[in-house]
Amino acid sequence: DAKHLVPNKMRDFFCTINLDQEEVFRTQVVEKSLSPYFGEEFYFEIPRTFQWLSFYIYDKSVLQKDLRIGKVSIKKEDLCNYTGKENWFMLQPVDSNSEVQGKVHLELKLNELITDNGSVCQQLVVHIKECHGLPLINGQNCDPYATVSLVGPSRNDQKKTKVKKKTSNPQFNETFYFEVTRSSSYTKKSQFQVEEEDIEKLEVRVDLWNNGNLVQDIFLGEIKVPVKVLRNDSFQAWYLLQPRENGNKSSKTDDLGSLRLNICYTEDCVLPSEYYTSLRNLLLKSSDVQPISASAAYILSEVCRDKYDAVLPLVRLLLHHHKLVPFVAAVAELDLKDTQEANTIFRGNSLATRCVDEMMKIVGKHYLKVTLKPVIDEICESPKPCEIDPIKLREGDNVEINMENLRYYVDKVFREIVRSSISCPTLMCDVFYSLRHLAAKRFPNDPHVQYSAVSSFVFLRFFAVAVVSPHTFHLRPHHPDAQTSRTLTLISKAIQTLGSWGSLTKSKLSSFKETFMCEFFKTFQEEKFTESVKKFLDDVSSTESKEPSGVSEPVHLKEGEMYKRAQGRTRIGKKNFKKRWFCLTSREFTYHKQQDKEPIFTIPIKNILAVEKLDESSFNKKNMFQVLHGEKPLYIQANNCVEASEWIEALCRVTRCNQKRLSFYHPSAFLNGSWLCCKATAESTEGCARCTADVPADTQIEIDGDRETERIYSLFTINRSKLQKLEEACGSIAVYQGPQKEPDDYSNFTIEDSVATFHTLQQIIDIVEKLNESHEKYQKKRSSSAKYGSE
Repeated sequence: DAKHLVPNKMRDFFCTINLDQEEVFRTQVVEKSLSPYFGEEFYFEIPRTFQWLSFYIYDKSVLQKDLRIGKVSIKKEDLCNYTGKENWFMLQPVDSNSEVQGKVHLELKLNELITDNGSVCQQLVVHIKECHGLPLINGQNCDPYATVSLVGPSRNDQKKTKVKKKTSNPQFNETFYFEVTRSSSYTKKSQFQVEEEDIEKLEVRVDLWNNGNLVQDIFLGEIKVPVKVLRNDSFQAWYLLQPRENGNKSSKTDDLGSLRLNICYTEDCVLPSEYYTSLRNLLLKSSDVQPISASAAYILSEVCRDKYDAVLPLVRLLLHHHKLVPFVAAVAELDLKDTQEANTIFRGNSLATRCVDEMMKIVGKHYLKVTLKPVIDEICESPKPCEIDPIKLREGDNVEINMENLRYYVDKVFREIVRSSISCPTLMCDVFYSLRHLAAKRFPNDPHVQYSAVSSFVFLRFFAVAVVSPHTFHLRPHHPDAQTSRTLTLISKAIQTLGSWGSLTKSKLSSFKETFMCEFFKTFQEEKFTESVKKFLDDVSSTESKEPSGVSEPVHLKEGEMYKRAQGRTRIGKKNFKKRWFCLTSREFTYHKQQDKEPIFTIPIKNILAVEKLDESSFNKKNMFQVLHGEKPLYIQANNCVEASEWIEALCRVTRCNQKRLSFYHPSAFLNGSWLCCKATAESTEGCARCTADVPADTQIEIDGDRETERIYSLFTINRSKLQKLEEACGSIAVYQGPQKEPDDYSNFTIEDSVATFHTLQQIIDIVEKLNESHEKYQKKRSSSAKYGSE
């Protein structure tokens, strides 16, 4: 959210997320506010190098260009200082001199030349090779050129490259020569005086500009290199473009407002798979360790300050290797040992409950979509007033009508849920089956506990949470408005209560603090609701085989708006780019004129031969990729680099097992009778570059096992001191048969078997030390071969 925005009058605001100058996400517009609440979450992989993560606040305009109010820009190196916590940031003014992105490839050399009279002078050679990743200007590729200057206290020699048209990756390949020093015996007068010691003060400056033709040129960034670093040697490097030195300074001192952000940024250096074999095997055998508290996976959760940090990579790794169900069963059994009353079963934030929560989020995405999305869309797009709290009723509201509306929505959501058991993923059913039987075993005299063990997850932690926050579960693109959010909150409360009826004997009316909710629920006290819930819970916690709904119905994987190039299937019509709505399922890839319209063109997944990036030079457009199938290639332009990367990954994943996948492809297009990449004139010529796609074949769960193991290694490394403290605690217990002094040092740890725990800890520490060595070797190798002169 933001507060105290200028101008100091109610306006319509939205916020964008940018990698450097490239917008990758945009919030919804919050109308008529000075302190807009956005409440939106965005999770994405970063597919390219970047310098700044920026957030821009815009004032929405209907007739004119949206006005940028201010920005928050965080340097990549500083993101770790803000990760995992909320921070208020003051908005900074948007200055064109600070809006830069991209990099430039330079080769610099300092030569010594002997003149005709035998004296020696120095000459600087600057070869500007190319630039990469320059920003779009007004949505189009720029027309870049570079100025190369040799700057000192008493000189400023400047030379200029040619302008390159419509490209964000210009190839300049131009060389410039500068006279640096003259010998003391040189007598001819020159335009400037250069003494030998002045070389310490000289620097090469390269400025990138967009040629404005009839309007002012736009600054794109600059780099500076001191001449003294060359020392008669050739130096070649990529340099990240920087803002001007005064770029972030502004004469304005006005307070533009502030923006509250919660940023979680992780950067992992993933080594080849064989480096993780020992740690991976140790984690995967956790469910077999007796007791479970002595396992590597459980120890990971013990030493991490926030259990969520450990749970996310752990659940994904165990899911990837089909080891999650036995591990959840083992930690749930340990959880139940400390549960004294049946009506509090699985209500805390233990390792078991968090593992199940995360599993449901990952595995249950499609289940939520097919069950709730239609009814959530109806509530959000055609909202009816549902407020039944007398205090919050507005003038003219009719509480009876509102109660009828709310009852209609609750009935519809409840009906969709209890009819959805056939769609519940098998993995969720297996976990619920284990929890149900463990609960019945722990409380054998309570016939209802087997239901509450399941309903506490599937209703309270899954469906009810998805109803109240549909944007978090990708059921809606944005956070709902205040009125709709209130309606969803009331529905969520009702679903939680209805879901627990089948599992508890006493009425839940007493649990409501609000009198109006008690009155509302008096209309629900019917036996059919209880029976419906019980039947649903029986179905989703059964291991009996269901109809193979995942096979008979296509799994919806991704959809969104992009641009596609006309394929020339008809003789008339230009081959231009048109905006289309694309949809990917496990069965087919389609595009439509508009969302919810019939598809214009369909490619069966089995017919896709390759999905690869397309060189920008093909159509002078960024973020393009190609889908190769039986007919002509389908060329598509995404809206930004993140979107392009996500589509390529999703398409590659779903086509990974296609038998006729290509090994080679053309990275450029076939235009004007030849392939731009290899110049071959036959359109049927085999590709000239090897296909790059190599992703997991699992189409429903996107998991990189090595990356998750690397994340777990990082967590062990960060919490090394706690591992050692736990090791000392085990040693103390083993020697003294219990804590003798200062029990607070390890009283927060769960140690059931000190010997087994100590043995696992030694294995973890040994593996972590070996991985540390491997990472150090890699970093040394990387630093010795680094090409970035500016890093």
